[in-house]
Amino acid sequence: MTAGPTPNPNPGPTPNPGPTPNVGPTLTGVLADTVRAAPGTVALIDGGPQPRRVTRAELWRRTVALRDDLRAHGVGAGDCVGVWLPNWSDAVVAQFAAAALGAHVIGINTRYGVAEVAHVLGHARPVVVLVAHGFLHLDLRATLHAAVAEAGVAAPSVAVLTGPGEDPATADEAAGYDLGAGTWAPAPAPDAEPDLAALHGAPDGLAVAFTTSGSTGMPKLAAHRDGAVAEHLGHVAAAGGWDPSSVSLVALPLSGVFGFVPAFTAVAAGGAALLEPVFDTGLVVAHMAEFGVTHLACADDVAGRLMTQWRECPADLGTWRRMLIGDFYGTSMQVAAWTEDELGVPTLGIYGSSETFALAAFWRTDDPAPERRRGGGRPVSDRIEVRAVDPATGGPPTGDEPGELQFRGYNVVDAYLGDDDGAIRARSFTDDGWFRSGDLGFVRPDGGFEYRGRMGESLRLRGFLVEPAEIEVRLAEHPAVARCKVVGVTVDGDTRAVAFVEAAPGTAPDPGELRAWCAATLARFKVPESVQVIEEMPTTVGTNGSKIRAAALRELAEELIRRPQEVQP
Repeated sequence: MTAGPTPNPNPGPTPNPGPTPNVGPTLTGVLADTVRAAPGTVALIDGGPQPRRVTRAELWRRTVALRDDLRAHGVGAGDCVGVWLPNWSDAVVAQFAAAALGAHVIGINTRYGVAEVAHVLGHARPVVVLVAHGFLHLDLRATLHAAVAEAGVAAPSVAVLTGPGEDPATADEAAGYDLGAGTWAPAPAPDAEPDLAALHGAPDGLAVAFTTSGSTGMPKLAAHRDGAVAEHLGHVAAAGGWDPSSVSLVALPLSGVFGFVPAFTAVAAGGAALLEPVFDTGLVVAHMAEFGVTHLACADDVAGRLMTQWRECPADLGTWRRMLIGDFYGTSMQVAAWTEDELGVPTLGIYGSSETFALAAFWRTDDPAPERRRGGGRPVSDRIEVRAVDPATGGPPTGDEPGELQFRGYNVVDAYLGDDDGAIRARSFTDDGWFRSGDLGFVRPDGGFEYRGRMGESLRLRGFLVEPAEIEVRLAEHPAVARCKVVGVTVDGDTRAVAFVEAAPGTAPDPGELRAWCAATLARFKVPESVQVIEEMPTTVGTNGSKIRAAALRELAEELIRRPQEVQP
């Protein structure tokens, strides 16, 4: 690997009950195609203070070497490999290497605590775990020991990695990770021509599993087939304009589906993935300019921090083609105003999840604004089907109310790791084979769909079903609102909407004015009963970014709305 800047690294188990799987591409086959076409082009860029480039030929050689190491340490078809690494090229190598053996990867967030790691290990039961030694001074060794003991699973062997360009761990350091099945370090890749016949995938075998949000308890581990992953990368690339000149900025963890899909899509399209292991906004914006980033798919909190950094210290982002954004923080409209009005970059709302893949749908550049900035989109393939049904009856939604969005197709989860009795799967699918997303929305005649929120977040206001997102979108359009969240509380049998807002820099939002702002375009029953201006939203950090803790706001709203002086007329 070499260091130094260049303007552009690449010029020029049981299948889901959807349509018959398309037994075609595999992950290793997709990689082989790109290596064959342009072995010397850059596939990965390890970010950080000293960026390092990885060519396709090198990625292939490292994949073959790790494949051999994993096989030597007992990994075979159907086995699991735990990847407890930040956004290092090693994590991408591990995915391809496991796929070459017909094994699957479960990514583990480096921020997980003992209980979360124990839950993952107990359900995935990996044969090998790859661990990042010394990353941000995190004590992953102690966490791993405690988690294995708590999970009560067979001890995996542990591969100890130190990251791009770093010296390997000492023997004593590596020995500290030994759980009883030994530790080892991956062998260096030989400097030779890539043997393109060396790797073979298994399209119908599981390839990767992602943890779900865990909003109702510990996360589920949603696994997808190798062939489905490979197919999805091709559809996303075609729909989103990834090609050999593309560079994806990957700021969200590769262990999550919203980091994984943009990264592997860029590689599969012949482009490059810029992997940022630490979200240092100054360094990331500089890297966007240095490496010619063309695509960014992320949550609005990540994009908002980049927006703030760029405004403080502008950089030339002229190569940027598309922003694909998930509205977790209620700030996507403000981000869109930056990207589209100041940079000329179209901003597209997205839809996806661990169970349906990230970027299963997004709007296109020719869809009108501001609608194209909101959640939902057009499926990236006609092999992805979506319908909306009445959650109570399973029939068509009544009136103007949204229905539960349900999906069928190659993109839908194929298995849940650890679901030995099939209970999770049984709850997740309808009798006629559609995946229950738990999301509410509308399916349009043209095939696109609008995401309106989670089923548990809907509010029944004065007899009408209202999605908080509709109120949040209106509030977010006010120039004094940086971000917002609407929750519902029940008082004397009636549900009341309470809005929480953060002030935009240099402003002092007036609650009464904000209620009047809502009333100007929304039906009266949708106007929040109370608007509360707070300094900072309570948040939680997950694999796919930060999210506002609605439960904490709901508790605060219950206190405030019962105080007469806190309720605006």
